[in-house]
Amino acid sequence: MTTDTAPVRTGAAGRSAVERSAPARRRRLRQGAGKQHHAGPLTYVLLGFTALVSLFPLYWTLVAASSDSARISRTPPPFLPGPNLFSNLSRAWTEAAMGKAMMNSLIVAGAISLSTVLFATLAGFAFAKLRFKGRNALLMVVIGTMMVPPQLGVVPLFMMMSDLGWGQQLPSVIFPTLVSAVGVFFMRQYFAEALPDELVEAGRVDGAHSLRIFWSIVLPIARAPMAVIFMITFVHAWNDFFWPFIALDMTNPTVPVALTQLSAGYVRDQSLIMAGALLGTLPLLAMFVVFGRQIVGGIMQGAVKG
Repeated sequence: MTTDTAPVRTGAAGRSAVERSAPARRRRLRQGAGKQHHAGPLTYVLLGFTALVSLFPLYWTLVAASSDSARISRTPPPFLPGPNLFSNLSRAWTEAAMGKAMMNSLIVAGAISLSTVLFATLAGFAFAKLRFKGRNALLMVVIGTMMVPPQLGVVPLFMMMSDLGWGQQLPSVIFPTLVSAVGVFFMRQYFAEALPDELVEAGRVDGAHSLRIFWSIVLPIARAPMAVIFMITFVHAWNDFFWPFIALDMTNPTVPVALTQLSAGYVRDQSLIMAGALLGTLPLLAMFVVFGRQIVGGIMQGAVKG
């Protein structure tokens, strides 16, 4: 019994269809890799509308801060800035002691943000890449704290700060919020996806301990999410009103607490309140203008690497 087999030809004439089409396919992929995809008109319309809606509260704050109470109470209200901006800003700065309030808010927000970034990154790395008993149970406890309203702990927290001798002082605002469960969970999820186990094992093989691995391997990878957590935490701590209003008094306030002085009295000057709100918003805008591009660029870089 014999079988006939066709001779296998070599050379350009004997290549298969897949082999012949491979160079063309690679050429099309290279051309598509450099191709820019342009958004349609509807995309620009939606983005423009979203930007206007987002910027309108800030613009209205500027309009109200540059007017007087009679002007902003008209119907319809004015939509152009008035001539009283600098006089209202000067009054708000003096009556609300905004200089001291901004310094206190800078200390509080900076300390809380730095500590949150440090502790959340350490805990996130431990929960994601280290193996120890009770890891999952402890992570569930951390996540469970996110479900507890902070108002429930106000009374025992106030008593604790009083026993420590921190009543009406900035440490009473800083220490209860040195780390957040949201930051820990965020960093844990990031390290679980973006940090390969091979890098950690390579550090172990080279004889590095956990802190050395964290310093040399983890921190360079985690710069983008650390920047995001820092900015979110800073804005939240700067705008926090509930606990600083309880823990501090008017002689040592943060910015939100100081703004309550502008609304005291029987007749509220809305333009003066808006001027104080504008003063309290300017440092956040300046920080975003200075660091916004680096933060967004770090996020995009981390996404491409991931």
